[in-house]
Amino acid sequence: MPRLALPDFLQLPEDLPILDARAPIEFAQGHIPGAVSFPLFSDEERARIGTTYKQINQERAVLLGLDLFGPKMSQMVKQAQKVAPGRAVRLHCWRGGMRSGAVQWLLELAGFRVELLDKGYKDYRRWALAQFTEPRPLRVLGGLTGSGKTDVLHQLAARGEAVLDLEGVARHKGSAFGSIGQPAQPTQEQFENDLALLMAALLPTLPAWAEDESRTIGGVHIPPPLFTQLQEAPLVVLEIPRAVRVRKLAEEYGRHDAGALATSVLRIRKRLGGLATKEALAAIGEDDMEKMVSLVLDYYDKTYGHGLEGRTFTRVVSDTCDAAVNADLVLAATKAM
Repeated sequence: MPRLALPDFLQLPEDLPILDARAPIEFAQGHIPGAVSFPLFSDEERARIGTTYKQINQERAVLLGLDLFGPKMSQMVKQAQKVAPGRAVRLHCWRGGMRSGAVQWLLELAGFRVELLDKGYKDYRRWALAQFTEPRPLRVLGGLTGSGKTDVLHQLAARGEAVLDLEGVARHKGSAFGSIGQPAQPTQEQFENDLALLMAALLPTLPAWAEDESRTIGGVHIPPPLFTQLQEAPLVVLEIPRAVRVRKLAEEYGRHDAGALATSVLRIRKRLGGLATKEALAAIGEDDMEKMVSLVLDYYDKTYGHGLEGRTFTRVVSDTCDAAVNADLVLAATKAM
């Protein structure tokens, strides 16, 4: 069966699972979104074959690979049947070489229809990184911590606006407290892979909204070409009274474990200062979330204010954190820009 170029491979129906024949450690580092790990060799086996290739020769490495492949063929077919009961799959390895070729031969022998990705995952990575250099019409929503920017983005999406939820892809809310209640963050490579696929789905003529972020979101960073575009895009800043923001954040933080909150405060203790850190920790112990939030906001408000210096932006003043109300205000301000 002919190999497919990446655009054709990605456009196939979602009910055709993507099987990734690379080793588990490669898959864990980064993979095509939605792919299933279907390794031809374990991490240890892959290392043995690579050592044999380097220290002896290619022929011995191939023979070793065949020795390792043979005993597991039956189990691999059974696994494929569970993943793809319709007996049709998409398949790739690192660069469309021997690993995916061997798995393709096996699955086709077992009666599967196999769509093979030409040039493999390496081509997906090249394509993914190229997405961040494409000029795109972007709009950025800013505001001090607790302004409810993410909630407003969701409301904008509900109104048909294109939205690029960077924090959603990063699985982090962007502050020292951003990991609380979130699943583990993806690797940098996986963050880029997931983000690229979302960006590719955006219409090139329709402006997409994103939140005003620093270069890093937790443990991952926004690809530099995209970050540059975000910094240069039209910026709309929500201005919400401090008291309203404090109440919103106190309500959100009150749902979480006190130990996790204390750990987050300690992450920024050098920037908060010794006294503020001590008072914030005491407030957590006393379940006084509004006091804790107010102490932390002193730092975050100052930091965000510095980040706005030298940037042109449109102000949207509101006395509420109601996301629906603020989404309407943002859209009205955008029309006047």
